[in-house]
Amino acid sequence: MNHFDLNNKTAIITGGAQGFGLDITKKFLQFGAKVFIWDIDEKEINKALKDINNPNLGYSVVDVTNFKNVDATVKKLSKNSKIDILINNAGITGATAQLWKYDIKEWNKVIDINLNGTFNCCKSIVPLMIKNNYGRIVNISSVSGKDGNANASAYSSAKAGVIGLTKSLGKELAEFNIAVNAVTPAGAKTRILDQMSKQHVQNMLSKVPRGRFLELDELSSLVSWLSSEENSFSTAAVFDISGGRSTY
Repeated sequence: MNHFDLNNKTAIITGGAQGFGLDITKKFLQFGAKVFIWDIDEKEINKALKDINNPNLGYSVVDVTNFKNVDATVKKLSKNSKIDILINNAGITGATAQLWKYDIKEWNKVIDINLNGTFNCCKSIVPLMIKNNYGRIVNISSVSGKDGNANASAYSSAKAGVIGLTKSLGKELAEFNIAVNAVTPAGAKTRILDQMSKQHVQNMLSKVPRGRFLELDELSSLVSWLSSEENSFSTAAVFDISGGRSTY
């Protein structure tokens, strides 16, 4: 396994108490970073803290859809620490339904968490990175944002929006030592699959030429490199980790 130097770096990982976020948290701590997990689920946060038991791990209960909540948390954190890395991972899949049958409140909720949450965190944290002339932002999108999944129009649209946001912001920050990239994973065996029907999950898996789900360690390793100083040139890019599903 490669080792990426994250010593003396401070990272915020949204949705960091479970799934992809939790595995990225563990990897970052292993590589020497100080990590603050943000999650709306306090029960899951407490489980993660107990499981990891690392003095370099902190947390905040944050609703990423609420900009005032995000910004207040950032201001409090930045009084005592710089913010070097932001991983926008918080997300939900939403209901499995055809677009014309999709509940409007459910649609807005999926867009709000996946896309607006990413915007809110970037809006609040980017000025601090500009001030420090350093930053690494990785937005967790999805292969659904590139290919689209039937009966998942809200999720596919939100994740496509994250890709567009990444490309725009990466170009806006190119004059600084700030890299903004997205990753587009295929499905992995996390709790997010529990939000989908068995038929929908099987349909997703059938599209992956590798014939299996993504391993959490495979994603967290890619995110670690993108978050390190070694990634000194790539920005406004999308890194595919879909087991061959995507053709671009």
